[in-house]
Amino acid sequence: MFLVLLVAAGLYFVGRAMGVSHRARISVLVVLFVAVLFFQVTLPAGNPLREATGGSLKNWLILAGVVGLVLSYRTLLQRLRARVAPQQQSVTSDNSFKPEELDRYARHIILREIGGPGQKALKNARVLVVGAGGLGAPALQYLAAAGVGTIGIIDDDVVENSNLQRQVIHTDGRIGQAKVFSAVEVLKAQNPFINLRPYNRRLDEGIATELLGDYDLILDGTDNFDTRYLINKTCVALGLPLISAAITQWEGQISLYHPAADAPCYQCVFPQAPAAELAPSCAEAGVMGALPGVVGSMMAVEAIKWICGAGETLSGRLLIYDALYADTRIVKVKRRADCPICSDKNSG
Repeated sequence: MFLVLLVAAGLYFVGRAMGVSHRARISVLVVLFVAVLFFQVTLPAGNPLREATGGSLKNWLILAGVVGLVLSYRTLLQRLRARVAPQQQSVTSDNSFKPEELDRYARHIILREIGGPGQKALKNARVLVVGAGGLGAPALQYLAAAGVGTIGIIDDDVVENSNLQRQVIHTDGRIGQAKVFSAVEVLKAQNPFINLRPYNRRLDEGIATELLGDYDLILDGTDNFDTRYLINKTCVALGLPLISAAITQWEGQISLYHPAADAPCYQCVFPQAPAAELAPSCAEAGVMGALPGVVGSMMAVEAIKWICGAGETLSGRLLIYDALYADTRIVKVKRRADCPICSDKNSG
């Protein structure tokens, strides 16, 4: 029996390495299982082939039962979640605006591209901002001011004196405090009508899928490629749109990555991390203090547009902003057929 299971595992993982779809690999395993059952039923006891494939029909039936229970439980959970999601959406969509909110968002509501439906979409939206630093600070403040109903903030860092030159959501009196809690203080004072979810920890592989899966849109304001690639991989797997930006010295860049809508993913545009000397951190290379304010605000603008369905987003376009020479360029970007994250051969 162990030999058959070893062969099954080999077929599955070799097929995966060769880019065979998940469905095709499962079909091969089903054929192998049927063949084993055939040998157990038709061959007499003691037959070498029957012994090599387990020697007992009972063990295989028990294994099939266990697998069947696991799959049935998983299917049941998926159906329950599918039934609950529309109910949650309908409950949320019935939320009405208080008079104070209508006055607060009046300048949005009179915009043709946003209006009442757009402001309701903002109220119902769930946005996760990864990083409460230079880019996260202005993005968070403008998302909160815009009335995004649920905002998640994840960061494991604390406020330092050297942050205050550009991370305007924090203050001198909060040096040493966790950035997520410092940010929540400001956002609560700014807009008491929104729901804030602080996560005072580092985003890692262990929590990425569960955490990001609870949101509609992800904003990446991190400063290292490992985390950027993790966020991108998770967003692609969950079918979530990702707004990612980066800054250094006088220059910033931003785009919206969403392969589910036929846009490239982050790794299509940046296939691999550059050498450390080619992409120094802000601490090493420096950064002009107002630059993250500009690019972080652009992240909020793109988020609001995507939520409201207004205008044209940066999907499929990379915007590069050079503050030193007051120059803005837009470069078209496309999905890569050989992308290890979002190409069709890796989506099975």
